[in-house]
Amino acid sequence: MTIFDIMGPIMVGPSSSHTAGAVRIGLVTRNLLGSQPIGAELTLHGSFAATGSGHGTDRALIAGLLGMEPDDPRIPQSYTFADQQGLTFQFSNGVLKDAHPNSVQIRAMDRNMKRITVVAASLGGGRIRVTSVDGLPAAFSAEKNTLIIRSQDRVGQVAAISNILSRSNVNIASMQLYRGAKGGNEILVLESDEPVPANVCQEIRSCDCITNVTYLEVGGAE
Repeated sequence: MTIFDIMGPIMVGPSSSHTAGAVRIGLVTRNLLGSQPIGAELTLHGSFAATGSGHGTDRALIAGLLGMEPDDPRIPQSYTFADQQGLTFQFSNGVLKDAHPNSVQIRAMDRNMKRITVVAASLGGGRIRVTSVDGLPAAFSAEKNTLIIRSQDRVGQVAAISNILSRSNVNIASMQLYRGAKGGNEILVLESDEPVPANVCQEIRSCDCITNVTYLEVGGAE
């Protein structure tokens, strides 16, 4: 057990799960989109739907989509900042299959019509877990340097990506592969001990059949 587990995260309250975790979910969604969203549809599940408004979950999610961190004092005024920055949004309550009680599905879009759909859960203490990206399963916390690679399923692709990271002395801490069907869309999630240099991300992007590479660095995004 660490001091973080006892004291909780540095945050704007009232709740580490409903507020701090929600901000992080919004922020990770923004980083996965890779740009400032101009539209978002958010479906709240379970406890997020039942008690979220009283804990400021809705404002926390919007704050994260705007790029705010959990300790940002502007979180309670996130609706005002969303209006100023041209972010429109809509909330609804729903049931997400096999989801943690503190879960939300976010559909976000930027001004270039780029879209992403993320399902994530707040686990308490400000910790989160992304469970789905664009309809494909995932399981990462955004607490380590994380590469999310979307591609077409091809023989030898995972080995090629691993070799690129190995040549750059990037040690893989965990690897998860999810695909819809053989030869179809897949997501490879790699968590690393070291930061992944920008030129390495670019080399991976240039590989055949890679459709998108997003890098979430601890403390930032690329």
